[in-house]
Amino acid sequence: MTSPKTAGDSGPTPGVARPPRLIAAFPPMPPMLRWLVRRTLLTFLVVLGAASVAFFALHLVPGDPVRALLGANNPSPELVEQVRHELGYDRPIVVQYGMFLGDLFRGDLGRSYQLQQPVTELIGSQLGATVQLALASFVLALVAATLLAVATAGRRPWLRRVSSGFELVAASSPPFWTGVLLLTFLSFKVHAFPAFGGTGVEGLVLPAITLALSLVGVLAQVIRESMERSLSEPYVVSARARGTGETGIRVRHTLRHTLVPVITLSGWAVGALLSGAVVVETVFSRQGVGRLMATAIESRDLPVVTGVVVVSALVFSVINLAVDALYRVVDPRMKAVAA
Repeated sequence: MTSPKTAGDSGPTPGVARPPRLIAAFPPMPPMLRWLVRRTLLTFLVVLGAASVAFFALHLVPGDPVRALLGANNPSPELVEQVRHELGYDRPIVVQYGMFLGDLFRGDLGRSYQLQQPVTELIGSQLGATVQLALASFVLALVAATLLAVATAGRRPWLRRVSSGFELVAASSPPFWTGVLLLTFLSFKVHAFPAFGGTGVEGLVLPAITLALSLVGVLAQVIRESMERSLSEPYVVSARARGTGETGIRVRHTLRHTLVPVITLSGWAVGALLSGAVVVETVFSRQGVGRLMATAIESRDLPVVTGVVVVSALVFSVINLAVDALYRVVDPRMKAVAA
């Protein structure tokens, strides 16, 4: 004898069709759109994490930011407490963090303590110079690395050893040391380029070379290795059989196959250029977000520091998202990878 169903029994009733599930009413999301949504959420988390780390790290730095803001004029205790209250530093750290996130979600990065300007305007006024420096450095590094790889891939062992030694020295040399050497010889001795603060093309050459040298070594090794793998492919043997020269094979047939690893490295290169810009812009007294960041850290201008960190994380994440999307276009096999 079958027992009657009780309340809360979720089992199917014989003879009654199961209603379609709610999720079945929504069509499955295309893989590319699902990948884009997931990467967008990750970008949001990266920016939020970078902003949170910058906020708490700056509040853990020893010293009183209010006294650093007022300077060494021995301000009165009443003035210190008044400024502390106006800036919200007399509130619990959790409340300050909540206010910081609220302003961040509204797109408000705050106001500079030292310059008394909105942080978004300050960063916007300096961003163009940093982007110009980063693009010039990347193009210079890519051209130099490609020339080295084409000249040494699979031939001329002595030239390859010389090139490998140069790449090792360039990749391991800190940018500030390279910048000082270039200033010493090309500015102070030869007087070929301005030493500090040049705004034209002449002022861009030495900072761009300084940043590019740190990338040339890595890019040249990746391009050379990819090119050497391509040199053993059947289409290269066919090209040689048709009488194509070695340089022609490298330029017209194997060089395009190095595009995928170069695109993959582009995201990392952008991050390296942004972090290197802080040092290079300071060494050459060049305008830019890096120098703005260094000045803000020195004066403990917390809104500017957190603002630069947020913008840098956003730019880095967006460029990596674009690089990954381009990677899927260049290599169609990546479209089959689950999002």
